[in-house]
Amino acid sequence: MAIAPDDITTFTREVDENLRRDQVRDAARAYGKWAIVGVILLLAAIGGFLFWRDQQAKQAATDSEVMSATIDNIGSGNLTPVPGQLDTLEQANSDAISVSAKLTKAAVALQSNDRPQAIAIYKAVAADTGIDPPWRDLATIRQTALEFDALQPQAVIVRLAPLTRPGNPWFGRAGEMTALALLKAGRKSEAGRLFAALASDRGVPDTIRDRAMQIAGTLGVDASAALSPITTAPAP
Repeated sequence: MAIAPDDITTFTREVDENLRRDQVRDAARAYGKWAIVGVILLLAAIGGFLFWRDQQAKQAATDSEVMSATIDNIGSGNLTPVPGQLDTLEQANSDAISVSAKLTKAAVALQSNDRPQAIAIYKAVAADTGIDPPWRDLATIRQTALEFDALQPQAVIVRLAPLTRPGNPWFGRAGEMTALALLKAGRKSEAGRLFAALASDRGVPDTIRDRAMQIAGTLGVDASAALSPITTAPAP
């Protein structure tokens, strides 16, 4: 008895479906346990990440509130709770908040006439390679400013050398202290050239440029032209 083409197609489809069903069943028996474990681990990882992100957001909000309260207390002169608040903020996950707390603690120490503590804090921040360079540079500038009178001129020059370059954000402060150190070391010609460079750099604060021009003049370097107003050619 001949089998109609439609019956052959139906039979083939049924065999194919049964084969696939058997393959799925065998795979489930062989790998089902590990597949389930993998799904559970994936869901746990996603859930853990979402929880961590939520906790991070909550902690950041809390840290910001503490920082705001700390600033308010310092501004109002209520320094009693400030040390404890700053200790808490130093442990923040955010480097910006943590380092800001350390620098604020140094400022509070200065306000309380505790220069040694302020210097120690700035020194620690400047030496911490885990902190971003801008924070370390700021700490270096403040540490050096506090220690300037007690340091040998060459120590100032060497410490500030990386920052005493035109274009560096701290060129003004670092350059001025370096030029003064050069004067203390008797290197007047070098000091005069550096003061002239400060006077001619329009990225340097005006107060520093004014002083630099005056001191350069006393050293025989004419830097007055550097402070002339900038003029632009009229548009054609």
